[in-house]
Amino acid sequence: MEKIASFKAYDIRGKVPGDLNVDLAYKVGKAIVKYLNAKKVLIGMDVRKSSPELAEALTKGITENGADVYDLGLCGTEMIYFGTPHLNADAGVMITASHNPPEYNGLKFVKKGSVPMGYDSGLSEIEQMVLKGDFEVEGVQKGKVEKIDIMNDFINNLKQFYDAKKINPFKVVVNAGNGCIGPALDTLEPLLPIKMIKVFHEPDSNFPNGVPNPLLPENRQPTIDALLEHKADLGVAWDGDYDRCFFFDEKGNFIEGYYIVGLLAKSILKKNPGEKIVHDPRLTWNTIKEVEAAGGEVVQSVSGHAFIKQKMREVNAIYGGEMSAHHYFRDNYYSDSGIIPFLLILQLMSEENKTLGRLVEEMIAAYPCSGEINTKLENPAAKLEEIKQKYSDGKMETLDGVSVEYENWRFNVRLSNTEPLIRLNVESKGDRKLMEKKTQELLNLIRS
Repeated sequence: MEKIASFKAYDIRGKVPGDLNVDLAYKVGKAIVKYLNAKKVLIGMDVRKSSPELAEALTKGITENGADVYDLGLCGTEMIYFGTPHLNADAGVMITASHNPPEYNGLKFVKKGSVPMGYDSGLSEIEQMVLKGDFEVEGVQKGKVEKIDIMNDFINNLKQFYDAKKINPFKVVVNAGNGCIGPALDTLEPLLPIKMIKVFHEPDSNFPNGVPNPLLPENRQPTIDALLEHKADLGVAWDGDYDRCFFFDEKGNFIEGYYIVGLLAKSILKKNPGEKIVHDPRLTWNTIKEVEAAGGEVVQSVSGHAFIKQKMREVNAIYGGEMSAHHYFRDNYYSDSGIIPFLLILQLMSEENKTLGRLVEEMIAAYPCSGEINTKLENPAAKLEEIKQKYSDGKMETLDGVSVEYENWRFNVRLSNTEPLIRLNVESKGDRKLMEKKTQELLNLIRS
């Protein structure tokens, strides 16, 4: 079956204009209306230079097939997740490539009620409609376009997740990375008792301070510098479309998303005992321990937003967390948010009267991890097979890439869905030296 290279596991993504361009966006706009029989479609975009032209082409395709467009303009992905059910739209499309380099862009889709649309749940059908030119809807009147501002509704909806009266007057460094979150933080700021120290706050498509991807160690320093200079209590940095947030403790240490999953799960279960928590297979031991100790039930899912949300709906999980800093909430239409974890951590630090460093120090000591290490390879799939052969004596699982478990350490390797990368995660039981040794051993094999 013929395929289009930019159609990935859970979105359309690629370099502009080679992999993704106005012609493809126009056809996809038409196909989405026909496939979903949509009458109203919500669209929004991130700050990338190519986003406005893709939005225009997408809008043209949608309206020519008879559907109306609600246009949010510049926004975060989670505003699409909120806005689609809030406005009772039949679909939502976010134009974003999140943390990818500036020459990339993408289209991320949700159906009615913000049910995600991945390759196995609609995108493959859209792809075939585009390839066959089977996307026209005959005999319809052209749809209308309405520019709409739902920022206040979006921010007010977040109040169900936190209580501002229970948050201490912390000093917090917030680094928008010149992505989209600046305007949302400005709207949220008057509702919180904290003092925000703003870094790279203005949206800027030139990304003058680098692509907003705090997973890259070189992108973390500005947050750390501001935190130490202002003697702040906490640092938070977001990716470009702010569906992920990353935390720094009071000493400027970057806290892996893995430990934030354990922390949020424990905090949520304290108020909601017995609930189910979904996690990904990359790093697991700490999450399992924290959830079971708090009386919850763990459920494992393939990584990626479409898969996690689907699993959460299947088992009615209250929360889902990925070590890549995606956090999903049942009461947020099962969607991921980069703002809710920020609010929950502020409240947790206040209620426990502990710094973030103190809240996670025992977890870090009990299950030290490598963090995700990416390696660009020409043939990552062949390397994955080589790794399976070498570590065939361990307890192996292939739900998502390859996970191998030994008594005192485990690892996961998987292929990126969006780039020619192999991703490695290693953890151990309380033995940092072992974790570091095994990480190096695996990297030597991967890069040989």
